[in-house]
Amino acid sequence: MAREFQRGHKAKVSDLTSGTDLYVGVQIAGPGLTFDISCFGLDADEQLSDDRYFIFFNQPKSPEESIQLLGAQAGDTESFRVTLDRIPANIHKLSFTATLDGAGQMSQAGPGYIRIVAGGEEVVKYAFTGSEFTTERAVMLGDFYLKDVWRFAAVGQGFDGGLDALLKNFGGEVAEEAPAAPSQDAPPAFAPPSQASAPPAFGAPAAPQAPQPAPAFGAPAAPAPAPQQPPVHAAPTIAAPMAPQAPAPYGQPPQQPQFGQIPGQGAPPAAPPYGQQPPAAPPYGQQPPGAPPYGQQPPAPFGQQPPGLPHGVPQGVPAAGAGLQAALQPYKEAATGQRWTSQNQQLMRVDLTMGGMPVLARQGSMVMYQGKVDFGYKGAGFAGRMVGNATGQEMQLMRCTGRGQVFLAEEGAHLHPIELQGDGICVSAENVLAFDESLQYEVRRIEGHGIPGGALFTMQFQGTGTVVVKTHGVPVVLPVTPTTFADCNAVVAWSSASQVIISSQVRLRRNAYPGHSGETVNLQFRGAPGNFVVVQPYEV
Repeated sequence: MAREFQRGHKAKVSDLTSGTDLYVGVQIAGPGLTFDISCFGLDADEQLSDDRYFIFFNQPKSPEESIQLLGAQAGDTESFRVTLDRIPANIHKLSFTATLDGAGQMSQAGPGYIRIVAGGEEVVKYAFTGSEFTTERAVMLGDFYLKDVWRFAAVGQGFDGGLDALLKNFGGEVAEEAPAAPSQDAPPAFAPPSQASAPPAFGAPAAPQAPQPAPAFGAPAAPAPAPQQPPVHAAPTIAAPMAPQAPAPYGQPPQQPQFGQIPGQGAPPAAPPYGQQPPAAPPYGQQPPGAPPYGQQPPAPFGQQPPGLPHGVPQGVPAAGAGLQAALQPYKEAATGQRWTSQNQQLMRVDLTMGGMPVLARQGSMVMYQGKVDFGYKGAGFAGRMVGNATGQEMQLMRCTGRGQVFLAEEGAHLHPIELQGDGICVSAENVLAFDESLQYEVRRIEGHGIPGGALFTMQFQGTGTVVVKTHGVPVVLPVTPTTFADCNAVVAWSSASQVIISSQVRLRRNAYPGHSGETVNLQFRGAPGNFVVVQPYEV
């Protein structure tokens, strides 16, 4: 029986089917709308580093044919064949998208879906409607992504712009075809008109074709042959690398001088008439008569732009050319279609429209948000406050709800999203920035001896969702062995299945022992292979 996914749902492909040769079908339509359905093969940085893995109507398959565009069949607007065990190691994600070709908005689309079929049987389906979108012209439907194993995620994320904007978002370049040269055919020779009894060959209807059998790899049964359709693009968009251009000097627009002329200046002064001397230059350090004060632009005639200023830019506003665009490009918002997205090492974005659940974040950690988002105080109750005060694991939280994107940060700390899928992790409350409300959390006691109170405390998170952990600097993740020790003031997190024991090294005149670490209390970790501990290069 097929599993019905909602936006934001994820699962291992092995939990859906044991097959790796899969059929992916997309159904999307709307009155008067035409859609282009594509697949982007992205690298570990979610960039289209190899444009041979952009699968669309002009490039229907990848080099090794692990991704193939099959066309419309079995009630699907477009379909693909994906062989996961043949995808190269440098491809970490397959993003299936739909973009509008021509006028329209995604809100005008009718009910649609993306589905996976294995062995002729539908195993998962994510359905959506146009009412989930507004003015977007593209939508990211679903992803196959590699995280230890291949997984599938229902995305359903709207995207402003069309196919070109998606290409640029994934790091691709868009090159337009050059206009075709005028035909140099010879003029037609004399010929009598064709007889009326003979039908013209051009435009004759094609002979009916016999229905094709179902694909062997397991597409839905009884596929209908795809009707022949005229090309939807007069000049198809070609994804190809652009020739690099030398950057302009910092703060200046790129210079594109014409032959014999400098941008921003008029034509060179005409030579004086024959037999006359050119006007004498003013003495050194003096302005010529009628020139504007030093450092100012000369006034422009009424109703005209000053020389050197782009058309449409108000006077006094600095020009913003390609130099400025290139300077800001590394800091653009990263929209990957995921619920949690790292913008950089110190800034995290959460999309509340995906997953349909609120987010709990540390109060004061919001630095910016987009859309309609509500922030409310999240109280721990009387018992929670008592436990938090007694253990030092109290968290002042706010509840983020609505439809929009919230950007979170705190004091430049490094942020690390950790996705839990039924497992657990122990994190000190001081190192928690935000987490999904679907996660269960409680204060956990670490047994030990040799310190006042005989115990330490931490927060334990369990369930399905994401918790964002913050660290001072770049942490290191160590496997748990019987001889793994860490300073309790530098430990950030560890797997909840690990056994933690407090190890005390209190000695009289410890400076007399050269082998002593200088730390009176350490944590010793034990556990089965697969457990881990996260340590930061900083002591609280």
